[in-house]
Amino acid sequence: MKKIVIGADKSGFNLKEQCKTFLEAYGAEVLDVSLDAQGGNLPYYEVAAKAAEAILTTEFKRGILICGSGAGMCIVANKFEGIYAVACESVYTARMCGLVNNANVLTLGERVLGAEMACEMLKTWLETEFTQDFAVERRNLVCSLVEGVREMERENFSGGNK
Repeated sequence: MKKIVIGADKSGFNLKEQCKTFLEAYGAEVLDVSLDAQGGNLPYYEVAAKAAEAILTTEFKRGILICGSGAGMCIVANKFEGIYAVACESVYTARMCGLVNNANVLTLGERVLGAEMACEMLKTWLETEFTQDFAVERRNLVCSLVEGVREMERENFSGGNK
């Protein structure tokens, strides 16, 4: 079973609810980090931080973040070492960010996407494995490129590049 963290600010809340319903029907266990303790909406940067922290510290290893454009959530999520978020606007991008980039967070924009397209993107992303069906040479190349990005990340987060 897929375990997925989902979160949205006020601008993405309606699409988040539709995506959450889709994910639950798909069979995923969903952790929603959208609201504060009193049930109020949180700003995008708090939602993205809560989702990133949940991915890094729990058994939930993938996340979906939704705001107006997807960009703000993407920027904040990528501030956390080990989070690889991509703002997606198409099924192709959703597939490629899983297949080639091994992204663990998909960000979407409610003001950009309809629910049907968003759910199709989620399904594609969830069903795409990193380097699936690649020839050995291409798999090795893509894995080395992703490892190069991770090495850069380790250096930047450890203060190696100032």
